[in-house]
Formats: sequence, C-alpha cells, structure tokens
Amino acid sequence: MSYQLQTLSFEYDALEPFIDAQTMEIHHTKHHQGYVSKFNNAIEGTEYEDSSIEEILASASELPPDIRNNGGGHYNHSLFWNILSPNGGATPEGELADAINSTFDSFDGFKDQFTQEAGSRFGSGWAWLVVTGDNQLAFTSTPNQDNPLMDVTDVQGTPILGIDVWEHAYYLNYQNKRGAYIDAFWNVVNWDAVAENYRKAKV
Repeated sequence: MSYQLQTLSFEYDALEPFIDAQTMEIHHTKHHQGYVSKFNNAIEGTEYEDSSIEEILASASELPPDIRNNGGGHYNHSLFWNILSPNGGATPEGELADAINSTFDSFDGFKDQFTQEAGSRFGSGWAWLVVTGDNQLAFTSTPNQDNPLMDVTDVQGTPILGIDVWEHAYYLNYQNKRGAYIDAFWNVVNWDAVAENYRKAKV
C-alpha cells in the first residue's frame, strides 16, 4: 500500500489571519510530504506494506523508529487538516456537545483544559481529544509524532481532535507565542468534522 499526501479542502490562505498561508504551504508540502515519502520508503518490502496505518501504529512499541515517526507524522497531519476549516469556530452541537458538557462541565471548561494540555506539552508534539475504549472523552498529549493509537501512550484511544504544537506549525507567524497560536486555533476548528470523528470512534 502506497500512501499519498492528501489534497486540502481549502486554499493555503483560507485560514488567515489565524494560520498564515506561508506556514500552511510549508507545513503541507514540505513537512507532511516528507513524512509520507519516508513512511512509504520505510514500509516498502516489509510485513507492514499491506497493513492499514491504524494497524501499523497500534504496535508502535515494536516498530523501527523510521516507521513509527513517519507513520505517526502522516496520520497526525491527515487528521489535523481534516479538522480545520475557514468556516470553523463556533461550538459543537448535538451528541458531541452533550458528551463534552457531560465530561468537562461546559464547552468553556473543555477549551480551557485542552488549551492547558497543548500549552504544557514540553518540546515538540501534539495535544489530543480522544475517545477511549469505553467511549469516554479524554485529553492527552504526546511527544514528537506519537499519537493515542499507539501502545506506548499514557492514554490510548481514537483521536478525534488534535493540534500540532511543533514550532513549524506556528513559528513564522507567532514566533515563540505558542499560547497565541492555540487561542487562534479555536477559530478554525471544523466541529462538524470532529463530530463525525466522534461518531465513527465510538464502539
């Protein structure tokens, strides 16, 4: 199986002023493309060649670093692009909103806790909202290109919302102000996409 860099559903400048066009283009065509190319090269001719990326990442503790890191990079960025939209922001509705309010008391409480999770991740990595094996919502963060599908993470489950807090995701516009980037992120979250991820993740 050969993996491909997905085409974005919006133009690189569509998320401005929250995420600038130059960052989006570099992030998509250089960083994500790099993970895709290296991941394909790493799995070629191996036992993982015909497995889904979810199956591969589930056994992260057994993977060579080039498969774990680049496979994680491809999966993480694919999810990230899909939960961004120039028509984002607002608040979730329906079943997802009910689950967020039940778990975190309110949407504002959810945002505050997620923002803290993302802001406190040391170094490069990601913050996640996941659906755990018992269909509960939970926060976690992971270093580098790890994610909650992997058997090496503190909280395992299916990620439905994630934010990239590697510096390449924000440094051109926000420099060292990660908090400002996280605050801006809420303006471009596609809650319909997150709700669909939630629906699919529940078992």
